[in-house]
Order: sequence, then C-alpha cells, then structure tokens
Amino acid sequence: MGKSKRTKMGKSKKKDLNQSLITHPSNIVDTLQLYPNASPTVEKVHWDYVLHISDYLSTQATKVRMLWTGESPKAESLTETMESYFNALQGFLLCFHGSTLGAGPTLSSIIHGSVKKIVDSSFRLFQGSVSLYEGSYEKGEKPSIPQLSGAVLEACFSFKKVPTTNLVAIGSAISQVSVSMKDVLNEMNKVKPACPSRECEASGDDFSPEQIEVAKMVADIASEAMMVIIVIRVITRTMEEEHPKENSGFVDSLEKLLKLCQRNGVLIEELGTFVYHPPLKIDKMIQTVKILEGNLDEVEAQVKHMKRSSNAFPGVCRKLRDAIKLMEVELEKRKHLNQILVSHQNTIYNTLQLFDPTASPTEEKVNWNDVLKCLINSLNKHP
Repeated sequence: MGKSKRTKMGKSKKKDLNQSLITHPSNIVDTLQLYPNASPTVEKVHWDYVLHISDYLSTQATKVRMLWTGESPKAESLTETMESYFNALQGFLLCFHGSTLGAGPTLSSIIHGSVKKIVDSSFRLFQGSVSLYEGSYEKGEKPSIPQLSGAVLEACFSFKKVPTTNLVAIGSAISQVSVSMKDVLNEMNKVKPACPSRECEASGDDFSPEQIEVAKMVADIASEAMMVIIVIRVITRTMEEEHPKENSGFVDSLEKLLKLCQRNGVLIEELGTFVYHPPLKIDKMIQTVKILEGNLDEVEAQVKHMKRSSNAFPGVCRKLRDAIKLMEVELEKRKHLNQILVSHQNTIYNTLQLFDPTASPTEEKVNWNDVLKCLINSLNKHP
C-alpha cells in the first residue's frame, strides 16, 4: 500500500474518531436537557438496576485505561470502545431518569449533581484519549488516561452513596445547615478583646468591646439554633425508621421545613458578617433578628403541621427565641443610646463653635476624649 493511501486512511480514521467524539457527547447532552426534573412516568425503574449500569460504566472505563497499556490503540478499537461506552451511558441516563419518579427538588438535585459528575468525567476521559491518540494536546499537558479513568470510577462509586429517598436527602440537607451554623459559632468565639500592646495593633484581628458583646449574642443564637436543627434531625430520623409513604404532600412539607432551616442558617451568617464589618449596622441587625424570630415561628408551625414532634422540640425553640429576644432588646438599647450620643454630640459641637468656629457636628458617635481635649484647648484660647 502506498504512503499516500496510508496517509489518507489515517486521516479518515482520525476524522471518524473526532466525529464520534462530537456526536456521542452531543447526544448525551441532549438527553440530559430532556430530563431537568423528576420522571413523570407511571412505572418507576428500580434503583438497583441503575446501580448495576453504573458498575458497568466503571468496567468500561477500566477497559479504556487498558487500551493504553503498552502501544497506542488502533483508531478502530478506540472508536468501538467509545461507541459502546456512550451507548451504556445513554442507557444509564434513561434508567436513572425513570428511577426519579416521586423525587422532590432536593433529592432530584442531589442525584442530578452526582450523575453530572459521571457524565463530565466520561467526556474528559474520551477527550483525553482522542487528543492523546492524535497528539493534539498542548506541551506539558499530556493527558493521563489512568487518572481520567480513575475519575470516572470515583464518580460511579460516589453515585452509589446518594440518598434514595426524599426523607434521607432532605435530612442530610438539614444537617448541612447545622454545619454552617457551627462555622458561625466558631468565628464568633474567635472574637477577642483589643490587644493593648503596640506589637499587635496592626494585626487587624482585634475587636471593640461592642463587637465582642454582639459576637457573644450571635454565638448564643447560633448555638441554640444548632440545637433546634439537632432535634429536627432526631424527628426526621425517627420518620426514616417508620418508612412513611412519600406522597407529594409529605414531600412538600419536608421541603418547606428544609427551606425554613436554610433561611435560619443564612440569617445567622448575616449576623456574624455584621460583627466582622464595623461599624456595626444596628438597624440592619435589628431587622435581621426580627426576621429570624418570624422564621422560627414558621419552623414551629411547620413541624406542628407535619404532626411530628418530640418532647424536646418546644424547649429548644423557646431557648432560641429567648436568645433572639435578648439580642433584639440589647440592640434596641444600643440604637437608643447612639441616638442620645449623637444628639449630645451635636449640642456640644454647637457649643464649641462659640469658641472654635472650625468645629462641626458629625453623625458619627462622639469620642468623649477628643471632645474634652477640644473643649480644653478652646478654653485655653479664650481665658
């Protein structure tokens, strides 16, 4: 066979390989776009069957890695392997979608996220294989097939760990809220008094007495809110053991409870953020605290509506409400005090203008040491 003919055949094989790389992923993307939500079908595909296909994908990904053991594979072998793999992936998507019948937003989101990792890692595996075959990769960026294949195996393994019921999925999401609250609690506990030494003046990690007091109140709220979440998780775990029928009304109630818990987490994070960004925005903090209190009312009402509670739930809610009320009262006191200080500050500066016309009022809180110095200086000028 002539050199020219072999070259043409080589180009033709590369063209077929590239065409396969374009066509198959495109079909997969189209399939994913058709299934943005849970399946509306009447018959649900059993989850074990979906897991079986994910195991098959792991096996196929291992075969791709073995193709590159030793000499480079032939274009035909790579093309056939690609077609076989993406056909299996297409079947996996169809079965996975059929298994989501009755899945609520939280469960659907978790499953879709895990499936997307399998799809994305599969794309990268074959993109790497084709670029390695063609030598079309950038210098220093040679694809590692074992690494790319391993990513597919890891994604398939993680897929086996996703929740299979709405109750478990929502319960896990509620637990995650507690983690974010714990982070806020830890941050508030790091708020330390201002360092008297000059050596640590420039550290930027010191806080005013006002920040420290507010941080303690935020920490108390975060701590009590975590207890509410813990008791809610006890309730949901009890429900898991009872294996309730997950009808649409039941799932909707759980989803609403989750959103309320997540909202609490966001509000507590906002309070923590205020502490770290002085001057303290008292008005906004009061507003946030009031919203948090109203949100707690909704959490209690939702748990009551679900007719699922525990003896501990009213108690932990009461403690959280007490912590919220305490902070609201203290913030209102500070707001009132600031208004008095500003009023006196303006009066003092108006008086100072009799002695020093350059003095002017300001909306910031008065620094009484500065005022005293200014007053003394003015009096010295006018004995």
